[in-house]
Amino acid sequence: MSEETSEATKDPVLRLRNITRRYPSGDGFLEVLNGADLEINAGEFVGLIGPSGSGKSTLLHAAGLLERPDDGEVWIEGQECLSLRDGERTAVRRNGIGFVYQFHHLLPEFTALDNVAMPLRIAGQGARSARKEAARLLDIMGLSDRVKHQPSQLSGGEQQRVAIARALVNRPRILLADEPTGNLDPNTSAAVFQSLFDLVRIERVAALVATHNHDLQTYMDRILVMQDGKPVTKNPV
Repeated sequence: MSEETSEATKDPVLRLRNITRRYPSGDGFLEVLNGADLEINAGEFVGLIGPSGSGKSTLLHAAGLLERPDDGEVWIEGQECLSLRDGERTAVRRNGIGFVYQFHHLLPEFTALDNVAMPLRIAGQGARSARKEAARLLDIMGLSDRVKHQPSQLSGGEQQRVAIARALVNRPRILLADEPTGNLDPNTSAAVFQSLFDLVRIERVAALVATHNHDLQTYMDRILVMQDGKPVTKNPV
């Protein structure tokens, strides 16, 4: 059996089943997610597009165990996670999922190297080995000459690349990104997205990336469009 065939037969790293999420609105409820289904495999780069209010962020929050849906199932590496206890879900989220947001949220008093190493240090890893792994990721992101710089000494694109490296330093199996280049100019956005794409491929992460930027769709293996509270595969042009 070829390596590609072997990968294809494996269970998806992330699987959402019949996810429903509604919020109180006036005298009734606003249904943001309505039976949403989704599957993503290791190393797959999937785009999620749709206008503001279409449910992109809500879907990401449900997939990342940040918000409990009203109904449905979230499977991560073959384990249904919504039935887990709070502490168990927290462990899955901490060890198995990386998050990237529109704003980098770097700690201003720490260098790029120590910002990336921080999740490993929190998890109990020694400073030397944590910094070694952080340096490896920053090198892949093209920031080997910026490791000793603090966030204020980095450009916006460099700061976001540091945030991406930080999201992947724990070697999660899933990366969830919500408008990761939404705060950047077009040229910087393309460069950061290329770095994100390269790192996803190298680390074999299952990536789900929400974006408004249609120009970035060329990086995606698949495009999902939010329609009526569900992610629907976009037909090729």
